[in-house]
Amino acid sequence: MKPVGRLRLGVNIDHVATVRNARGSAYPDPLRAALLAEAAGADGITAHLREDRRHIRDQDIAALKAGISIPLNFECAATTEMQAIALRHLPHAICLVPERREERTTEGGLDVAGDETRLAGFIAPLRDAGIRVSMFIGHDRRQIEASARIGAAVVELHTGHYCDLHAEGRFAERDAELAALAEGARLAHTLGLEVHAGHGLSYETVGPVAAFPQVMELNIGHFLVAEAIFRGLGPAIEEMRRLMDEARA
Repeated sequence: MKPVGRLRLGVNIDHVATVRNARGSAYPDPLRAALLAEAAGADGITAHLREDRRHIRDQDIAALKAGISIPLNFECAATTEMQAIALRHLPHAICLVPERREERTTEGGLDVAGDETRLAGFIAPLRDAGIRVSMFIGHDRRQIEASARIGAAVVELHTGHYCDLHAEGRFAERDAELAALAEGARLAHTLGLEVHAGHGLSYETVGPVAAFPQVMELNIGHFLVAEAIFRGLGPAIEEMRRLMDEARA
């Protein structure tokens, strides 16, 4: 099939805040990073407000919402506190993710199928407020179908395992995981869900995922912030954009 639309790039600026918080300083400023990303061609900004506030903080969400002119994708756990914050700030989109205090980063996808009734009720007021709701899930058919049933507009497929297998040189398993992601993208699109993907993507791994015709958005953060140390944030994003466009073509 032909691609369903232009492939968008959402830049996650969480780890700019991680560097700031390491010294308890006011810099580097996540809003400044978001504005640089916007100037470099990002289509949206993603920020994950964790329960423990280990990187992004409440004041960052307020500053981002007021300061950027591209969409804000608010990542969070499905808690009453986060629902209230989302309804107060009204971001363009909210992406619900699993969250555990002991994890270094988000590990695995949300269990929508196992928590369907609660999540359906949780997202209803967000949808009523005009916020696009996305579920961060694995490529499992049960999770994709459950996301469609509860009324989510978007699913974001977790690409972390694919990226890990690539980094470990387990290429046969990597290719099988990539094929499963492709099948998940096809199913989600068939069910009327908009398909996004993200987690762990780098210059080496972005191409095959960007080539999925059903995927409309990639959300990439940690790699871009790391690469910015060497080439600057703007050039790092511009190179990712080039690779995405090349793969899509």
